[in-house]
Amino acid sequence: MSVLVYTEPHHGKISKNATEAASYASKLAALLGTTATALVCGEASDTETLGQVGISKILQVASEGISQFDTQKLSKAVQEAVRKEMATVIVFSHDFSGKAIAPRVAAKLQAGLVAGAVSLPDTSNGFIVKKAVFSGKAFAHVSVTSEVKVISLLPNSFSVEKTGGTASIESFLPEIGKAGVVVKEIRKESTKLSLTEADLVVSAGRGMKGPENWGNIEELATLMGAATACSRPVADIGWRPHHEHVGQTGLAIRPNLYIAVGISGAIQHLAGVNGSKVIVVINTDAEAPFFKAADYGIVGDAFQVLPKLIEAYKQFKASNN
Repeated sequence: MSVLVYTEPHHGKISKNATEAASYASKLAALLGTTATALVCGEASDTETLGQVGISKILQVASEGISQFDTQKLSKAVQEAVRKEMATVIVFSHDFSGKAIAPRVAAKLQAGLVAGAVSLPDTSNGFIVKKAVFSGKAFAHVSVTSEVKVISLLPNSFSVEKTGGTASIESFLPEIGKAGVVVKEIRKESTKLSLTEADLVVSAGRGMKGPENWGNIEELATLMGAATACSRPVADIGWRPHHEHVGQTGLAIRPNLYIAVGISGAIQHLAGVNGSKVIVVINTDAEAPFFKAADYGIVGDAFQVLPKLIEAYKQFKASNN
């Protein structure tokens, strides 16, 4: 009996989301009086990170043996690892991979699935998991009664706690059969910070009046070490690439800080960003719906506010160097 966590390296390193899931799994294992094992599908240069957050063993699957886009093979690898470790709880991050693989694994193992968990289970009377519902506007408490349980953790909802431990590494060669997906080429869209893992995000909408005015948005994001995002209309008319679109029909993100410039705050947009820890809104319309969801708001022209904000941030950085 153990807890198994699925981790997938990105660009040769354990991702922020995977580290959060591993920390969650180790805390859950301690709660259940057992140990946590990480399944690493792909090569990573920083697997020691997993040991530092409480993982006791790592099952390493060679990168040439499996493609990160072949969810069928990846789910089979997880199932093999579950049988090997006799795991009763399997943890994923509720990201692209987790959303694709966790339901497959749950169906094959006849396990109860809780997608989008935000805290550790309550085991005082069964196994009850709190999760976000209705696009993050409410929470549900789900009782899982199956012998095997699958949980996907909502990104940026669980703090990583380093314990200073180490994990043993074991090569793992699961019987996963022939590839169902053949990857012929991978083209990186951008070298910028991934939106789904960014702690800071600067976003803008039609209030910027045109793609030629995005210079201040990008400058502020670069200064802060933030990712850039946009509203759906901006992506639809081609001002910004679609992979920057956040909202109900785009990416759902949960950064520590979300700055929205010239975005009215329609409910479809809020559905993708209302999990942000702090929301700052800049808009000329004092009645914009976004102000109701904002922690801080500036009623003003973005073309006047942004240069002042950039200058103030430069002074702040200079005074702290």
